[in-house]
Amino acid sequence: MSPAATVRAYVPASRRTPRPTGPFRRRRTPRHRARVLRSLRSAAPALLAYLVVRLVGLAVLARLAHAKGHGVWPTLATSWDSNWYLGIADHGYTHELGTRVNANNLAFFPLYPLLVKAFAAVSPGSRASVALVLSVGCSFVAAWGVHAVGERLHGRRVGTLLVVLWGAFPVAVVQWMGYTESLFTALAAWSLYAVLTGRWLAAGVLACLAGLARPTGVALAAAVMLAALLSCRRRHGGPRAPALVGAALAPLGWLGFVGWVGARVGRVDGYFAVQRLWKNEWDGGRATVLELRQQLFYEPRPQLFVLAVSACLVLGVVLYALCVADRQPLPLLVFTGVLLLVVLGSAGVYFPRARFLLPGFPLLLPLALALARARRRSTVAVVLTGATMLSAWLGAHMLLVWPGPP
Repeated sequence: MSPAATVRAYVPASRRTPRPTGPFRRRRTPRHRARVLRSLRSAAPALLAYLVVRLVGLAVLARLAHAKGHGVWPTLATSWDSNWYLGIADHGYTHELGTRVNANNLAFFPLYPLLVKAFAAVSPGSRASVALVLSVGCSFVAAWGVHAVGERLHGRRVGTLLVVLWGAFPVAVVQWMGYTESLFTALAAWSLYAVLTGRWLAAGVLACLAGLARPTGVALAAAVMLAALLSCRRRHGGPRAPALVGAALAPLGWLGFVGWVGARVGRVDGYFAVQRLWKNEWDGGRATVLELRQQLFYEPRPQLFVLAVSACLVLGVVLYALCVADRQPLPLLVFTGVLLLVVLGSAGVYFPRARFLLPGFPLLLPLALALARARRRSTVAVVLTGATMLSAWLGAHMLLVWPGPP
């Protein structure tokens, strides 16, 4: 099958006739609002299930935090990277590169702290509270988008299972922390949905915003650009402008911030110099392989959380192979493939890499499909309950026992 045909074959012909039910149409009309409401009603069971999964995680965290004498709110709102984002919202970015290791806030992308600052200006709560509420809200927008993608490809049941699996990811507690994962996943999910439904301008704008949210926005930009260009290739005399504009918009957020950092510190490679100060350089995966080998074969007493991170990385590679075997739509394969390349190919800190994979929800599609095909409902219930409890326990362990960053 040619690449152009792959882009065309996003969904079976039987599922192409109805118009998409997501929030992307060209005109804001009553009919459009009705479609949005219909999409939301379709996703409501998935959003309710997601809420239950995350509340279980929150309850386990609260119980263990109380036993250890910790508060839940500061654990979720003001720890590790949360403090960096709050500092940017309060004081902005530094003007110099400097030489201190792990001390330059130009390593953090601007969209989340800008939103925190904007919402805090019109709300009575502290910026930390606003940041936490923003992440929780974005997590539901993300879950809605994840459901929309799953439903578009394989039906409502798979979409719901995909949302539950995403909510029960081993480090899913981060979805309700003052971090950028929920915001980025929301932008990525709806951008990919826009690609699947041919909404190129929406896909490009959302990918552009995602590039301002996380470094891995480059993965989404690559997916949107390639899909849009292949769409132009298969059009014979039809309008190509929307796809070309979408392709042009997609990388602008990421490129804009990288260029701005370079101008701010006075050197072309300024952003990458900042990353080197955080010991985060591309080495093609050598450091990842060495760390995996150390943890899985040579470490006499490996730490539980590090083992969980290693398991997530290995499972991510296996799931990607299954996604390729299932012939997922090309944009999804490009997005998760580049995401894996960035995460596995970096020589940076090892511990947060399971969190970095959290926006890669299409990797969970093979699991959602397998559960959807299960003959016994009890099998599905056992698997999802086990995943929920494991996620809740590991999340509490990560935040209350593990001494490093999530």
